[in-house]
Amino acid sequence: MGFDEMDVDTIWMDGEFRDWEDAQVHVLTHALHYGSGIFEGARCYETEDGPAIFRWPEHLDRFYNSAKPYEMDIGHSREELTEATVELIRRQDLASCYIRPVAFYGYNSLGVSPSDCPTRVAVAVWPWGTYLGEEALEEGIDVMVSSWRKHASSQIPTNAKTTGLYVNSMLAGEEARRHGYAEAIVLNKEGNVAEGPGENIFLVRDGEIYTPGLAESILDGITRDTVITLARELGYTVHDGATISRGELHTADELFFTGSAAEVTPIKRVDNVEIGDGSRGPVTEAIQTRFFDVVERRTDDHEEWFTVV
Repeated sequence: MGFDEMDVDTIWMDGEFRDWEDAQVHVLTHALHYGSGIFEGARCYETEDGPAIFRWPEHLDRFYNSAKPYEMDIGHSREELTEATVELIRRQDLASCYIRPVAFYGYNSLGVSPSDCPTRVAVAVWPWGTYLGEEALEEGIDVMVSSWRKHASSQIPTNAKTTGLYVNSMLAGEEARRHGYAEAIVLNKEGNVAEGPGENIFLVRDGEIYTPGLAESILDGITRDTVITLARELGYTVHDGATISRGELHTADELFFTGSAAEVTPIKRVDNVEIGDGSRGPVTEAIQTRFFDVVERRTDDHEEWFTVV
């Protein structure tokens, strides 16, 4: 579904609410040419208490931390961004939605240095279903290991959610889709498993859970952290600093992706090799069930994870 088909009409930009079609930038915007922006992706869920943003403070922390390597001054407080986001959701009467804060170097000069360029900040919200498809949550998806490698943290900071870096994700994901797969898995420069183009990855073997550590050139995912926490509460042993070889993917009992967009999505095949019995495994199902029970507030725990709209 394109934006024109969605019932949204307002964006918050640089301190004010604007009509959707008026939230524009100049063609010589620095970030358009050099990818000099940062962003976040969060979700607001429909709950019995009304719309509630999931782990919003953690998303804001990562947003501000992502700005640091680029010496970018957001220029707006966490409180201001929170108020703007809550008001956006209210104004558009959204029971649930995806939330996209973005900050970027704007229009002034086109030298590689952005020092003369203003920092622009915007927040948009819109209805967005499951990123990889509703049926994927139960049936799982087919993925391939991409020929494109994830950049190393010694080249570009991998703990910052930087707009320009997602060309790497786009290349990997489009390669997979051209070959008939729903998504890709990218390896790091050492040839070990890093993540998906927009997801972290988990492996289940002999009832224990493994996920690549931060040293493997991954993004420190907030849904990743959520799943680690919930899995441990369910009694699973979680190895969150693992190094996973490509070959271990094919022999895993279960695999699944996590992310604010992808939520918890099972992987049923890698490079046409069936994972487990080729369906959502019991550990994945248990974690997925627990995850949705929490985010849709069917339980009364982890109230600290929610910002009620």
